[in-house]
Amino acid sequence: MKQVHVAVGVIVSNGEFFLTKRLDHVHQGGKWEFPGGKVEAGESVAQALHRELQEEIAIDVLSCMPLLEITHDYGDKEVKLDVFLVDNFQGEPTAQEGQQQNWFSLNELSSVDFPEANIAIVEKLKALYA
Repeated sequence: MKQVHVAVGVIVSNGEFFLTKRLDHVHQGGKWEFPGGKVEAGESVAQALHRELQEEIAIDVLSCMPLLEITHDYGDKEVKLDVFLVDNFQGEPTAQEGQQQNWFSLNELSSVDFPEANIAIVEKLKALYA
């Protein structure tokens, strides 16, 4: 089974977290996620994170810090997520691909419908910000 390597940005501002909703026709469609995307060949994870967040939500990452790494098997696909906390960025996050977007408080994250691999991110954020 092929592993998909993904750079993920946990965008945080004023104690809230920016999420986008996956389009219905894609893997795990209709679920909310922390923005990011595939790491391309010859690209570092940091480069992928900067590129994906520019493309997906139109922000420039000024600095970020590693949060955690997750490997998850969905049965039809395995993902490796390199997750970064992004609290220093330029621009206002805005979904660029027609997907829904919203800011959520830490408490609200518990009731959001995430892909399974993202649950560990929420647990890590609760431990950090509790």
